[in-house]
Amino acid sequence: MKDSIHPEYRWILFQDGSTDYQFLSRSTLKTTKTAVYAKDGKTYPVFTSEITSASHPFFTGKQKIMDTEGRVEKFMQKYGMKKK
Repeated sequence: MKDSIHPEYRWILFQDGSTDYQFLSRSTLKTTKTAVYAKDGKTYPVFTSEITSASHPFFTGKQKIMDTEGRVEKFMQKYGMKKK
């Protein structure tokens, strides 16, 4: 490989912005912020993500289910259609 053409590959701490969930991974992301990783007490560059598996509704089981039958009924009433 050629020298000085590849980005720095280093340990990055990914942190969920809405929860206190953190995980450590290697990445080439450039960031100036640092934070202490709770599991080992070392300081790493940190990338704050808006959503991770710890806060995503699909993974947490807090997903909203739409009442489609009620929406269809409302549409039928609004436009004067009758059910067959």
